[in-house]
Amino acid sequence: MESENSAKDLIVNVGPSEVKLALLENGRLVELNKESTLDHSYSVGDVFMGRVKKILPALNAAFVDIGDSKEAFIHYLDLGLYFDAYDEFVRKSNGNTRMKGLYSGIQIGTPLAKEGRIENVLKVGQMIIVQITKEPISTKGSRLTAEISLAGRNIVLLPFAQKVSISQKISSKEEKRRLETLVSNILPQNYGAIIRTAAEGKNAAILVAELKSLIEKWEGSWQKIAKRKTVGLLFTEYSKTTAILRDLLNDSFTNVYVNDEKIYEETRKYISLISPEQEKIVKLYDGKEPIFDHFEVTRQIKSSFGKVVPMRQGAYLVIETTEALNVIDVNSGIRAKTTDQEENTFEVNKFAAEEIARQLRLRDMGGIVIVDFIDMETQEHKNELLKYMQELMAQDRAKHNILPLTKFGLMQITRQRIRPVTTIETQETCPVCHGTGKIASSLVIDEDIERTLEDLGSKRPERMILRVSPILGAYLTRGFNSYVRKWKKKYKCKIDLQEMTGFSVLQYEFYDLNEKKLA
Repeated sequence: MESENSAKDLIVNVGPSEVKLALLENGRLVELNKESTLDHSYSVGDVFMGRVKKILPALNAAFVDIGDSKEAFIHYLDLGLYFDAYDEFVRKSNGNTRMKGLYSGIQIGTPLAKEGRIENVLKVGQMIIVQITKEPISTKGSRLTAEISLAGRNIVLLPFAQKVSISQKISSKEEKRRLETLVSNILPQNYGAIIRTAAEGKNAAILVAELKSLIEKWEGSWQKIAKRKTVGLLFTEYSKTTAILRDLLNDSFTNVYVNDEKIYEETRKYISLISPEQEKIVKLYDGKEPIFDHFEVTRQIKSSFGKVVPMRQGAYLVIETTEALNVIDVNSGIRAKTTDQEENTFEVNKFAAEEIARQLRLRDMGGIVIVDFIDMETQEHKNELLKYMQELMAQDRAKHNILPLTKFGLMQITRQRIRPVTTIETQETCPVCHGTGKIASSLVIDEDIERTLEDLGSKRPERMILRVSPILGAYLTRGFNSYVRKWKKKYKCKIDLQEMTGFSVLQYEFYDLNEKKLA
């Protein structure tokens, strides 16, 4: 289990088509996020102008077109208390309207009735402002809310709201009073706010700057609302880099490494806004090897996303993900047994609990998770394991619920599912058999290589590189009159043999001295 004060590093790998973000706690990969840079994906927090497509009275809900191939879903209870104010704003706005005057002049009025019916509020074809709360998963479209919120590090801005709420985690009454007075005094007409725990102790300048940036983001969408009453994106939440920093940034955040200058500047600017004293933690990575390789993220991805996940001392997990639920089986493997079988089992289950808590965050597994722990005899150990699992998952930002072990040793976990589970293919097609499962006989591999040498003909340089697996390398160079020696004489060329640990047994490749592949 990681301590609350564990060092956190965020590694930002900016590629040509996507940005990958890896969160490391004491060097261990605990979260992996991807953000496409080519086209817009439908992400949590994005705000759209949508069109009501279908009313579902039986569900007290509606389908809304937001431009995705799958229609999004909104329930009556997700329309928010002051939906009428948003609706009036959309209906009355146009290219000739003075938007600031329109917004501040709208009467928020009475809240929607909790027992109301959606057919009395929405009609087919109506344009509404909506925000994604859950991303499209499998055959389901996005889940929406019409109660828009813009989250900052210290403050959440609520358009068309009347109150200022304060996090219950701020215990000091004086601090609560200070923050409430400060924020209430700077909020314009028809805005509300939630003051987050991170705001405790922050000076007025930081809070004013953040509030100003949130208001600018919301008001920056007004021209789109006024000019085009068509389906489309109004604005996105911050990029995933800044969203992760917003939610996780604390004193234990040690470094943010970015391999792209533009994203580096954007990230540094964002941190200087929400937490100026931590601006120095953002660092531009300019090393020669890829950033994920340098911080050993690639290796951890390969070892963590397979069906079988190894743990300490021979124990391992088997993880199966289906449409309906996720199943995790705990196996003790070849782990050496101690004299006390019960203590040994409890110890393996604790290892497993640590890895499971990490895997849930890493793969962003949601819905129902069934964990089959190794059977334990004593109720005391079962209770301790439940308590330990609750402690481990306390750091998980997704809402979750953990039930006690059943008599069969099964633990049920429900975890909020807001985006599809992250899956990474860790197996590769064999470059020799191309997935058929059959390879040429090892007895004739020397003939195969020689035939390739012969086929190069006039393209064959005087000196070339032959890359092979270590096993094939040993076979080709054994003895005084080795195969490599024969080929050098026969074809009057120099062959530099390079052994590649990543090659499969009979894989080989020819290159010239400029690293251009010949065969």
